[in-house]
Amino acid sequence: MAEIEGIGETAGPLVLDFSAIGREQVPVVGGKGAQLAELSRIEGVRVPAGYCVTTHAFRRVLADMAGLTAGIDHLSELDPDDRDAIAAGSARVREIIAGAPVPDEVAAALLAPLDEQAAYAVRSSATAEDLPTASFAGQQDTYLNVTGRAAILDHIRRCWASLFTDRAVTYRLRNGFGHRRVEMAVVVQRMADSAASGILFTADPITSDRKVTSIDAGFGLGEALVSGLVNADRYRVRENEIVEKTVSAKQLAIRPMPGGGTREDTLAPEAGQLPALTDEQVLRLEGLGRRIEAHFGRPQDIEWCLDGEGFQIVQSRPITTLFPIPPSTSDGNRVYLSVGHQQMMTDAMRPLGLSVWQLTTPWPMAEAGSRLFVDLTARVATKVGRAGFLDMVGASDPMTRDALQTVLDRGFLPEPSDGGEVLSPFGVTPEPIEIDPAFVQALIAENQQSVATLTHEIREKRGVALFEFIRTDLQEMKRLLFNPQSHQAIMAGMGATTWLNEHMREWLGEENTADALSQSAPDNVSSEMGLALLDVADALRPHPEVVKFLHTVTDDGFLDDLPALPGGRESRTAIVAYLDAYGMRCTGEIDITRPRWSEQPTALLPVLLGNIENFAPGESRRRFEHGRETARQKEQDLLERLRNLPDGARKAEETKTEIARLRTFIGYREYPEAYSRHLRLPFPACQHERRPVY
Repeated sequence: MAEIEGIGETAGPLVLDFSAIGREQVPVVGGKGAQLAELSRIEGVRVPAGYCVTTHAFRRVLADMAGLTAGIDHLSELDPDDRDAIAAGSARVREIIAGAPVPDEVAAALLAPLDEQAAYAVRSSATAEDLPTASFAGQQDTYLNVTGRAAILDHIRRCWASLFTDRAVTYRLRNGFGHRRVEMAVVVQRMADSAASGILFTADPITSDRKVTSIDAGFGLGEALVSGLVNADRYRVRENEIVEKTVSAKQLAIRPMPGGGTREDTLAPEAGQLPALTDEQVLRLEGLGRRIEAHFGRPQDIEWCLDGEGFQIVQSRPITTLFPIPPSTSDGNRVYLSVGHQQMMTDAMRPLGLSVWQLTTPWPMAEAGSRLFVDLTARVATKVGRAGFLDMVGASDPMTRDALQTVLDRGFLPEPSDGGEVLSPFGVTPEPIEIDPAFVQALIAENQQSVATLTHEIREKRGVALFEFIRTDLQEMKRLLFNPQSHQAIMAGMGATTWLNEHMREWLGEENTADALSQSAPDNVSSEMGLALLDVADALRPHPEVVKFLHTVTDDGFLDDLPALPGGRESRTAIVAYLDAYGMRCTGEIDITRPRWSEQPTALLPVLLGNIENFAPGESRRRFEHGRETARQKEQDLLERLRNLPDGARKAEETKTEIARLRTFIGYREYPEAYSRHLRLPFPACQHERRPVY
């Protein structure tokens, strides 16, 4: 085992008392050992006395074990889904370790702190266990109520061997943890005389509510709960008040035997119906949990037991399954809006994607869980700001508005102050503009000219100069994205949408009227993108050999193979033209690291082939004309019905104006995002040549 990392560093203490262990000594005493030592120093927290057998002892005993290195190498080569091979290989390694001879002087050191009359828990403590960013809990072994020097030494070796349980090996293979990156220390700890025991989460593991403590409790040792042998009593505590309590029928308890080991005791029915804890004990335990959480600075998963003197804590680890909270220097509750949900992309983003997005946004954004969030707290702190922001969000995403309204209705934030103003990404809401299609066309022309300039200038950039150019161009992109005139056009379309939906609901009982009225509106790049792919289908449909070939394609270089087929050159020209126009788009495109269609054109093939098979030629034009006719007929119907109402002429005239405003501006809503952010990032002119993109 000489190749195990650090195996030459066997010099060092073989045992360390909890009082001599610091937080930084995880490589020496493992995660559990370091955590228990830290727990023992928290005022008011009782931890059963104990010590750690260090990784120095682990290395010293196993340094020259015949066959161990080969066995570990074999495990590293296995498929994590090959259960039989993992079981056989792990068993061989465990057998070697469990049978390892321990030199007399080492054994004497490992057992020197023992009280011969006491019983101990012998507990595995791996160096990658109980860490803030990974959970290896339950993958190695714990042995309770071990008595006698020989038995304790034997169980120390068993703990070493449990580094290679089937579950631990599989977990490391799946998560890229090399078997040699993890070593095993062992905690030897006095057994507690547990009348009751259980688990405490300082954040609700089901809802992730960090203000709710969740407690499971049962009689005897905690193994009955951990192994699922009994149903636990369950308590939920919020702000020192029990808000939920369930007492289960407990049929058995695990208790220590006088000569070592444990047994299952069957409980009488009336005893099993009793609560394992009193309400006062529940609240006291909740207070201990909050004290421990405050010490470690993050929610904790805590194992506890109750003896004649009160509660003892036998383990605490970070809860790794909670979604992280964005960091904040402000006191009090905060409300965040997920950028990914607004952009219809909820996946985690890579660091480069996060960095670039941060460089192109006008609002400071918090990062948590590799996702971006906007802090809304200040924007909804005033009455005007809150009402305006809810309206603004509701116009684009009613579900987000409802979720935010629910949070506010619960009193999560203080009552809003008087006054205030509506804040948008551009500052205050802009003044309305006249209905003029030329206004939109001028904005589009400015975008196109900027991209044309970029296309010309970037081609000569290389190395450091390229990156400096990119950073400079990000500011140009940001200027276009957040041009106040562009914002005026976007808000004009959104305002018309809101006006029409509200007034048609009030006057005619119609819901979501703007949906029909905005069909086939000009300058809608998302609609144009879908229609253009139907045109590509028309170009390919007359060439059956091309279509047949595309059904078999798996490689993104297929465009280079098309010219060899009948009709292939024409087909390639049509696809490349589409990629030139829309190849900067992709699923989850707000993350720059996602492969674009120009880089991964196979992503388009399922939709393209579906268009070829399911639609007749000319579907693009038919669909556009149908949408335009639907909008026209809807307008005529609304105006006719409005004229028959009291004051109908005025209502019809106002509605006609807002319909014109809607159709003039609503299509532009997605243009800045698509053609400023996504056309520039990544830059498509580089992509067909397989040059690096940014």
